[in-house]
Amino acid sequence: MGFGTVIAAMISVSIILLASYVCSNGGFYMADVLSDSVMEMQENENEMLKTEIEITSISVDEADVFVSLHNTGSTKIGDYDYMDVIVKYSNASGTAKTIWIPYQGDADTLQNRWIVRNISPDLVNPGILDPGEEMELQILLEGSLENESVNWLLVAAPNEAKASGCFNA
Repeated sequence: MGFGTVIAAMISVSIILLASYVCSNGGFYMADVLSDSVMEMQENENEMLKTEIEITSISVDEADVFVSLHNTGSTKIGDYDYMDVIVKYSNASGTAKTIWIPYQGDADTLQNRWIVRNISPDLVNPGILDPGEEMELQILLEGSLENESVNWLLVAAPNEAKASGCFNA
C-alpha cells in the first residue's frame, strides 16, 4: 500500500467533489429560472387584475356597430392589434354568424374590421386608452344586420380583461 492508493483516493474524492459542484450549480440555475418565471407569471396576473373594461353603449347604423368602451381599471391599454372583438349577429338574410373581427389601424372601408374612432379625453397618452378614458370603436361588418335581431359582442383586452353586451339591430 503506497502512493498508488493515496493517489486513487484523491482522484476519487476530487471527482466526487466536482460532480457535486456541477449538480448543485445545475440545481441553483434551475431554481433561479423557475423563480424568475413564477415572478413573471405573478406580474402578468397582477396586471390582469388591475385591468377592467366596461361597455357603456352600443349603437348600430346598417352594417356599422359603434361601441363605447370605458377603461375602469388602473392599467392603460394600447396594443389594439392584440385586442379581440367577437360579434355574433344575424345578417339581412337571417343567417346567424359568429366572427372574430381584427383591428384595422386606418379608416379603410374594409368589411369585418374594427377601428378606433375616438378616445376622450385623450390628454395623457395620445392614442392609448388610459384609466378613466372612453374609446369609441367602429366595427365594420359584412352586409347589413337583420332588423329586430338580438346580437351580441365581446371585446377582450390583450391581457384577458373582457366586456360583453347585447344589442339590437
